[in-house]
Amino acid sequence: MKRKSAFLLATVCTLIIAGCGNGGNTNSASNGTAANSGNTPTENTAEATAAPAKDVTIKMFQFKVEIAEQLNVLAEEYEKETGVKVEVETHGGGEDYGALLKAEIASGSEPEIFNNGGYTALVPYMDRATDLSDEPWAANLIPTSKAPATVDGKLYGMPMNVEGYGLIYNKDLFAQAGITEEPKTLTQLKDAAAKLKAAGITPFEATNEWWSMGIHLVNVGLAHQPDPKKFIEDVKAGTATIKGNAVFEQWLDLVDVIFDNAQDNKMTTDYATQVAEFASGKAAMMLQGNWTQGDIDKIDPALNLGLLPLPISDEEGTILVGVPNNYIVNSKSEHPEEAKAFLNWLVTSETGKQYITKEFKFIPAETDIEAAAEDIGQVAVAVQEKAATALGWNWDMFPDGVTQGFGAAMQEYLGGQIGRDQLLEKLDKAVQDIVKQ
Repeated sequence: MKRKSAFLLATVCTLIIAGCGNGGNTNSASNGTAANSGNTPTENTAEATAAPAKDVTIKMFQFKVEIAEQLNVLAEEYEKETGVKVEVETHGGGEDYGALLKAEIASGSEPEIFNNGGYTALVPYMDRATDLSDEPWAANLIPTSKAPATVDGKLYGMPMNVEGYGLIYNKDLFAQAGITEEPKTLTQLKDAAAKLKAAGITPFEATNEWWSMGIHLVNVGLAHQPDPKKFIEDVKAGTATIKGNAVFEQWLDLVDVIFDNAQDNKMTTDYATQVAEFASGKAAMMLQGNWTQGDIDKIDPALNLGLLPLPISDEEGTILVGVPNNYIVNSKSEHPEEAKAFLNWLVTSETGKQYITKEFKFIPAETDIEAAAEDIGQVAVAVQEKAATALGWNWDMFPDGVTQGFGAAMQEYLGGQIGRDQLLEKLDKAVQDIVKQ
């Protein structure tokens, strides 16, 4: 059986909700550079008093560029309520967050909070990860959202949120091209691309970012395996290969549809440009997820959006849903208790909850945080609607460095430097280069 999304059971059981920014910047919670949006309460709440009011500064080293600005404003709110400063340092988008985190720690800096995807990625940080099993918010988590950061029955991370990705599409551009139904199979997607081209519309806005191709796009081939976890373990062990795998042969057809029908400057299009050009109506589709909603809204909040599945054959495709990352509390930092207090405040205070939904536009991982469709956006609503058939996220089952190798190979394929067989060979090599070290 195909592996269903970690989101499925929680969607059914909890009826969750009603209805990769400025990366690389270091911003202090007290620098006053970000403005409040005006719709987030700043008054104290009963929960907020749980944070110790000490003259201390905790550092968050985080990768989510889409929420960098909002997170810094939230940090200012937390300082007002508790007296504790939160310094946020963001590295994401085109940066290698994992390498930068390692360099940060190697330099002697120990951030109180950092991001980690869980599974294999968590292993190198287990000497720092704090057991969060007994934190007040842990009991309210969507049960399956705990899996990536759970080791031997203990929870070592707070799930950031739940996210999903597929092909975000502009409904108005589809209508202009005479496309009246959402394409669900690969043949239907090819037909839609042809109609868009005939109408003078660029079908896809692609990106050259290694993580988008090496993580999200490659994961489509992984997720469609009969048993993704077993397949990944076999590839790592050298008893199975990506080249020659029937699913990955089909997956290449999807990759070709996207790359062959993308904009001319795809090799120089970074993440921010991809989202900006899509939001400006320069292309009808892009492979991204609900995390782009905030950046899209900055350009055109009235854009009429939907979310298409990612098909690899004439069987109906699916979107991909999972936990994007976890907040890890660093036990080797100076203020781990203050870090735990901040995370508790984030998901229990009215201020924190409203930022999660209204400002970050997150699908919450906590069952007790409600979010309306007008808060989380059209793409997140579409994620919820399609979650019942979604497949999962599998890339964190590989050791660090593998997905970067995947991304490098995908960049070569995007640029036409290698063919299909060479791409699959390089994907296999990316795994073996790391596991044999």
